[in-house]
Amino acid sequence: MNSIPKKIVDFLQENKISTICFIDLENHPYCINCFYTFDEEHHILIFKSSIGTTHQQLTKPTACISGTILPNVIDTLKLKGMQFTGKIIENEEIDKLQLNTKYLKKYPMSIAVMGYIWAVKLNYLKFTDNTLGFGNKTTWTSK
Repeated sequence: MNSIPKKIVDFLQENKISTICFIDLENHPYCINCFYTFDEEHHILIFKSSIGTTHQQLTKPTACISGTILPNVIDTLKLKGMQFTGKIIENEEIDKLQLNTKYLKKYPMSIAVMGYIWAVKLNYLKFTDNTLGFGNKTTWTSK
């Protein structure tokens, strides 16, 4: 498994909100914003969602998704951001890797909100970091 570059790992660990885009059965896009945590060892983003949402119907195992992550505070002169793609993983793998525990460790108050944990196995990351020069990009693929 390819290691994700440290500057990308650092960015993923420093931030907490992602925009996720799903595609429904009619090929219509549908986006959400949600809190995430990152499992560096397995290259997985972990999320929690409410039951009964539109996107719950779209979080089917192996569905492809894409998304973005921006810093918690945006400085337009030092803009950083992440684009990613991946596949939703099966509930059995979520249980096996104890991803529920990892999410609750980062967001303990989320236990009070009814919902379910779902996760995305990353296969592509593109990190833009203008603090290293305008348009500086670092990419990573799982292969």
